[in-house]
Amino acid sequence: MSLPRRAPVTAAGALAAALVLAGCGSGATGASAGLAPAKGSTAPNGTVVNLSPEQNRVTTPEVDAIAALVPEEIRKRGTLKVVDSIGTTPPLDFYANDDRTIIGVEPDIASLIGNVLGLKVEFNPVSWENIFVGLDSGKYDAGLSNITVTEERKEKYDFATYRLDVLGFEAKKGSGIKVTGAKDLAGRSVGVATGTNQEKLLIAWSEEDVRNGLKPIDIKYFSGTEYYLALSSGRIDVYTGPNPSLAFHAVQTGGTEVVGTYSGGGADVLGKIAATTHKDNGLVKALNEALNEVIRNGTYGQVLKRWGLESEAVQTSEINPVGLPKPKP
Repeated sequence: MSLPRRAPVTAAGALAAALVLAGCGSGATGASAGLAPAKGSTAPNGTVVNLSPEQNRVTTPEVDAIAALVPEEIRKRGTLKVVDSIGTTPPLDFYANDDRTIIGVEPDIASLIGNVLGLKVEFNPVSWENIFVGLDSGKYDAGLSNITVTEERKEKYDFATYRLDVLGFEAKKGSGIKVTGAKDLAGRSVGVATGTNQEKLLIAWSEEDVRNGLKPIDIKYFSGTEYYLALSSGRIDVYTGPNPSLAFHAVQTGGTEVVGTYSGGGADVLGKIAATTHKDNGLVKALNEALNEVIRNGTYGQVLKRWGLESEAVQTSEINPVGLPKPKP
């Protein structure tokens, strides 16, 4: 995922936009349209989502044996500096209806990790590229921002997995489009955010289509929520991005639908999302053990259900599993 940070959009404004959309059968209002729905909205599983700053997050007890795995510098500080790429991207990382409080599945999981480790979690919202700049410099301890494990990233970072990486394809409702592979997008106009694994997938699929005598994919680039207008106006046929965000958006507007999903790791690798820390800094084992503790005690499952993401649960947290392959030269 690499959605850039956008200015917060008020919940009231988002609700008004959704009402307009319902009236015209559209999936967007323009580049400034926000994903953040109004209070009382529902996740794809039908769960009512709490969008207020009073989150009443799921909590879990500290585990001394796991907390002891935290590097001494962090233990003495007493805080876990978590970096995320904040934007209007529910249910991952986004602002509550006070336009200040960071909420979503990623902050909830980070908070559970902090509970187990006995650390106060400090959230640091930055642009996507600055996640890695901050991890490289040691400014932040861990990134939880829908970061996919890749073989290239494993050269610089350590990973403790906590969710499956599922990509989605969103189209106007009733378009008749179904996406299961490269051939389904041949000749179509498809939107994507630049610098993402979704972009890499589309490029590979387009090359595959050409090799098979089909038309290439017409790839269009968007930042943030700008794709809504393009999708609703017909300038693009499909948008591809992290499935949680697309599914959440489709439920809120009613004008679009997810027409296919695909592993973020590609055809040969089960893509996985992971807590990310700079390589060999000593923190990954503590993150991994904390995640396995919350998976075991059920609080992890409660968090995923809270945001409608039960289908993306992992059975165990792994350290540095096989990731998305390196691009071919």
